[in-house]
Amino acid sequence: MRDFDWRAWLRRLVKLWRSSLQLRTVAITVVLSAFAVAVIGGYMSVSVGTNLFDARRDQLVKTSANATVSAQRVFLSAAEQPGTVDLEVTMQGAADVANKVGGVAWVIERSQPQEGVRVVSDVGSTGDAKELIPDDLRKVVAASSKSSEKRPFSQSIALTAADNTVSPGLVVGSLLTIRDSKYEFYLIYNLSDVQQTLAFVQQTLLLGGLALIVLIGAVTYVVVRLVVAPVQLAAETSEKLAAGQLEVRIPEKGDDVIATLARSFNGMANSLQKQITRLATLSQVQQRFVSDVSHELRTPLTTIRLAGDVLYDQRSTFPQATARTAELLHTQIERFEILLADLLEMSRYDAGAVDMEAEPTNLVRLVEEAIDSVETLATSKGSELRLVAPGGYFEAEVDARRIRRILQNLLGNAIDHGEGRPIIVHVDSDSAAVAIAVRDYGVGMTPAAMERVFDRFWRADPSRQRVTGGTGLGLAISLEDAALHGGWLQVWSSPGQGSCFRLTLPRTRGAELTSSPLELPPDELEAIDG
Repeated sequence: MRDFDWRAWLRRLVKLWRSSLQLRTVAITVVLSAFAVAVIGGYMSVSVGTNLFDARRDQLVKTSANATVSAQRVFLSAAEQPGTVDLEVTMQGAADVANKVGGVAWVIERSQPQEGVRVVSDVGSTGDAKELIPDDLRKVVAASSKSSEKRPFSQSIALTAADNTVSPGLVVGSLLTIRDSKYEFYLIYNLSDVQQTLAFVQQTLLLGGLALIVLIGAVTYVVVRLVVAPVQLAAETSEKLAAGQLEVRIPEKGDDVIATLARSFNGMANSLQKQITRLATLSQVQQRFVSDVSHELRTPLTTIRLAGDVLYDQRSTFPQATARTAELLHTQIERFEILLADLLEMSRYDAGAVDMEAEPTNLVRLVEEAIDSVETLATSKGSELRLVAPGGYFEAEVDARRIRRILQNLLGNAIDHGEGRPIIVHVDSDSAAVAIAVRDYGVGMTPAAMERVFDRFWRADPSRQRVTGGTGLGLAISLEDAALHGGWLQVWSSPGQGSCFRLTLPRTRGAELTSSPLELPPDELEAIDG
């Protein structure tokens, strides 16, 4: 048999407590109600018990007082007789009085000896009755002989039955006098009837309190249900709206506050649906326009490209100014083609029509190929390209064409902004991810520029001369390519210290990234010459 997993149970309970407003409300109400009922019930129980005991005690004290008066009359009657008092007869007369008051036991004992009077043994209804009398009560009763007040004195005791059950009791003591001799007169009563009455009252209070708590919990549940259910429905409807189900609405019933909330929510949903539909239509029109224009421009661009290539090939026969014009035309036609290709790619991303052909690829080899493709350009700018790859996993399931395009964009930007200083490409991996970082030591970027570096058609320094013929879409497309792989493309930069772009990709397609094998920027592995 499996051990009970109380930790898992506790976690589920905590999760339920945090997620359920209805549970918290009902539980808090029940706990507070139980506390209030316990306090009130406890006070009532103590009050009723005290009143019952006091009333019963006063009744028994009064009864004992009457019995004391009757017993004293017996003693006075004996004392009025001439000659010696017959104590045995007198004691028996007092005992008859004690037997008539309904106590469970009685005791008559000599409090002070009298000269000339024959002493008899103390008498009681039972042999152990004297043991029930507390010493404190004996002292109080004995001391009352010096006072003019002859009222009875009482004290609570515990009575033990033959079956060892304990019940409450009361001892009432008073003083009897015969001539100059005094006798203590004690009556013992059983208060089990009061205890039973109090137990019945306490049981009734307990059952009533439990019923009241259950009723309060049920009423609270119903009330909270009436309030929370519409809120839950509104939350579920909001989630559906957020998921794209723009047609869902909250049912409108009645004219109360909840119905007003439903109407307001539905009005907001209608407005959002219209706005989202309008924006979606505009976006589709924009995407279609960009796509159509890009496609339509390809035909004339192809013709222009053919004519430009002819002029470019014949530029050596032209005058110098005409030859330069042919070279500029050739360069701008190439840039135009790149721009059209980038616009088509962005339109595919916007339309969600991008496919990825992933296959296991050695990223170190891919980086080496990308470095080789821009080696001549970097040399012309005076920048040395270095590859730092400590070894390890490296292979990952990626679309090599898209990763190569990301690397070319990052390397091109590093060459443009590297100020002729070395450019270091770091490659590292672990069991879950692979990372590529392109680090330059050029002009760097401000924090404001870093926030916009991935925006479309944005350049950090438009006046800066570029040698890679960028369109302003390279980093935006690179960010989309990285996201398509489930990866990250992140940037670090500081003015005067250069920039670092880090691409992190999962080694297995569809895996979720939690960390990158490289720091941003990576640790310096070798000194960089200024």
